[in-house]
Amino acid sequence: MKLKAWFLVNLLITSAGLPLTGNAADAVVSADTLSNTFHIRTLAASCAACHGTQGNSTGITPTLAGVDARYFTAQMLAFKDGSRPATVMHHHAKGINVAEINFLANYFSQQKRISSQPPKTQTLKANHE
Repeated sequence: MKLKAWFLVNLLITSAGLPLTGNAADAVVSADTLSNTFHIRTLAASCAACHGTQGNSTGITPTLAGVDARYFTAQMLAFKDGSRPATVMHHHAKGINVAEINFLANYFSQQKRISSQPPKTQTLKANHE
């Protein structure tokens, strides 16, 4: 039973992206920390639809990975209060609170920015004889 509990704690810690220091069996992570980590990663995953995995956009949408946390927070608050015009971001920003914005700012500021080329446009060739 102890081995099973140890395995589950390690699984939760590593899947949350938290570092393991010292003896993994002695690692103590609060339920709040794990809950916040999963919640923020879930919010960040919803950003991926437009801004790419871990904030690395491949299209015209801005890349969030590696952006300064203060800049991110300022922009999100501007979307939230309507002082920055947007097509959809004001809806997203209004749906999260300031603490979540700060957590997301921290999360995206720690992501590695990866430069990538957008996929080439494909042309469908059809023979309609």
